[in-house]
Amino acid sequence: MPQTVLLAEDDRAIRHALERALTLEGYAVTAVADGVEALAQAHRTPPDILLLDVMMPGIDGLQVCRVLRAEGDRTPILMLTALVETADRIAGLDAGADDYVVKPFDVEEVFARLRALLRRTSPVNGAPAAGPEAASAPVPAPAPAPREAPGQLAAAGLHMDIQARRAWRGQRELELTRTEFELLELLVRNAGIVLDHATIYDRIWGYDFGPGSKNLAVYVGYLRRKLDGPGAPALIHTVRGVGYVLRED
Repeated sequence: MPQTVLLAEDDRAIRHALERALTLEGYAVTAVADGVEALAQAHRTPPDILLLDVMMPGIDGLQVCRVLRAEGDRTPILMLTALVETADRIAGLDAGADDYVVKPFDVEEVFARLRALLRRTSPVNGAPAAGPEAASAPVPAPAPAPREAPGQLAAAGLHMDIQARRAWRGQRELELTRTEFELLELLVRNAGIVLDHATIYDRIWGYDFGPGSKNLAVYVGYLRRKLDGPGAPALIHTVRGVGYVLRED
């Protein structure tokens, strides 16, 4: 069965071009022109992934994200945005988006980001299926565990339950998006080791977006904001010109 994409884009030319390209790529596409239609369609026939334009009349893409996440829907969301400032991108992540593409974009980049998000939600990879049912599934309560325990990771004062998709710094549970969780997991598994940009892009997104991409820096910055509470030492360190490392200084 083809994977299903719900596309919401108010620009008719972009919407039709993307719908055609995605269909040729093998996706089953439902294309709508605004956020109201997007929410109605998502409730009627939940897709495998959503592709949302940020700036739409009425209910915009950010509001669609907030509504779905508030309902417990964890379907992956890729945002299309003409807003290039870091604060704008952070607003999208705050709303619950998993990734974004900046306009004007290369359709191959859209395909690559869709593939990466869908791989991470595939049951074959051991990840829970997206959607309200997966989000509402019961998860075990946090409990201290040694690093070698199955499904448990610990480093630098962090504890992660990989199966439950939960993470804590000390006693404080972290509210992480799917991408943030996977980025933190990669850093924790390689605590003390400097990971270069290309390695992180390959492991998290399955695609290196090149030296001009700010995607990784935005996610690292956002993850730092959630990890580093008042007075707490920084855990994710930048190694200029190379990449990032998780360690306690």
